[in-house]
Formats: sequence, C-alpha cells, structure tokens
Amino acid sequence: MLAATEKKLEIIRTAVSRPKRPLRGRDKIGVRVGLALARTKMGKHFRVNITDNSFNFERRLDNIEQEAALDGIYVIRTSLPKREMDAPSTVRAYKQLANVERAFRCIKSVDLKIRPVYHYTADRVRSHVFLCVLAYYVEWHMRTALAPMLLGEDDPDAAELRRKSVVAPATPSAAAELKARTKRTAEDEPAHSFRTMLFDLATVAHNRVRTIEADGAYTFTVVTSPTPLQQRALSLLGVGLNL
Repeated sequence: MLAATEKKLEIIRTAVSRPKRPLRGRDKIGVRVGLALARTKMGKHFRVNITDNSFNFERRLDNIEQEAALDGIYVIRTSLPKREMDAPSTVRAYKQLANVERAFRCIKSVDLKIRPVYHYTADRVRSHVFLCVLAYYVEWHMRTALAPMLLGEDDPDAAELRRKSVVAPATPSAAAELKARTKRTAEDEPAHSFRTMLFDLATVAHNRVRTIEADGAYTFTVVTSPTPLQQRALSLLGVGLNL
C-alpha cells in the first residue's frame, strides 16, 4: 500500500514539475493529493509539502515502524487495574461482546422482533422496549436450562479446558462435537434448536372443556399429556403441569 501510494503521488509530482502545462495552484495540487491518499488510506504515513508551484512528499518512518510493530495484532486496553482484571480476563470479557451482539440480533429480528413499534408516546415506547428486553432475559435463562437438549455447547467448563489460550478460537467440548455430528443428545434424543424446541413445547395445550349432561353442565380442564421429550424439557425448566 505504501508503494502504491508513492506511485500515485509521484504522478502528481511529475505533473507539477513538467515544463509544459504544469499543474499549478496550492488548491488544485491539494485536491489531487487528497484524492490519492484517500484511495489507499495511507495519508498518516506520508509527510507532504505543497506550494503554488511545487509538491514534495516523504515517508513518515516513525509512524510506519510503529504500525508495523502491531500489524495484524489486536490491542485491547482497559481502565481497570490489573488486580481486578488481568490480561486473560480482559480478552475473555472482550470476546463476550459476541453475546451482546447476539442479544441485539435476537431482539431486533430473529425471535422477539422489537420493530415495528406501534406506539407514539415516550412512556409506551419505553415500556415496549423494556418488555422485549425482559423477554430476552427469560429466553436467556431458558437457553441455559435447556442447553443439554439443544444444539450447541452445554459444557463450557470442559470447552474452556480444551482451549490452549484465551486468544485462540473457542474449542467445543467433546460432548458438543458429538452432538453436532450426530444431531443427538447424550440421552440419545433428537437435538433441537431453541426455535424447534419452542414449536415442540407449543403442542402442549391447556383446554377448558364444557359438557352438558342430563343433570346439568360441567366444566373441567384437560392438559395435553407431554411426550417424554417435552417432559424432560419442562423438568429442566422447572415447570410442572397440573394434569
């Protein structure tokens, strides 16, 4: 990129110094130089000197050496003292931003779909957003409780032990790898996504039945008998059914 930038700037310098119809004017020269630097994003690495009838440039070696030392490296800084958050903890906290991004994506488009907002007063809009965030909080707890039955990691401690370094990509646990390969849980049940699990649980119905007999009308409740898979899910969630 430095060489490509120098090539563009050299063309401008030639245009300024040519004997026939040279490029003149600080403004005109500056516009050409600005466009050349904008294309390669290398302006911070060059020192330019522009007058009405001359143009020169040189590399800023101190800037180049400083950036070369960090080329391809992410530097994460924190204002917390080391006794509260050491280097591995800082990297781990930074990587947990993915959970925040996942939450925003879920609230905005995937599951909860916060928009469109059919409210026009500030209090109602805030209430709508609060309920969506509260719903995601419930979903997060449900995902955690149902992790053994869902596709994905359900043993983060084992996965962390397999990771050689906190900066290395996350490594799934052996159980998660087996689940992803076979699409079966450790109990040899079909592994669900969170959405398909909700669809399955949605078949459990609470029915209010009213019958008319010779001696009068009777009303009673009938709850769908859960399947073994549904019963296990409800058990993990700590939900009981009054059958």
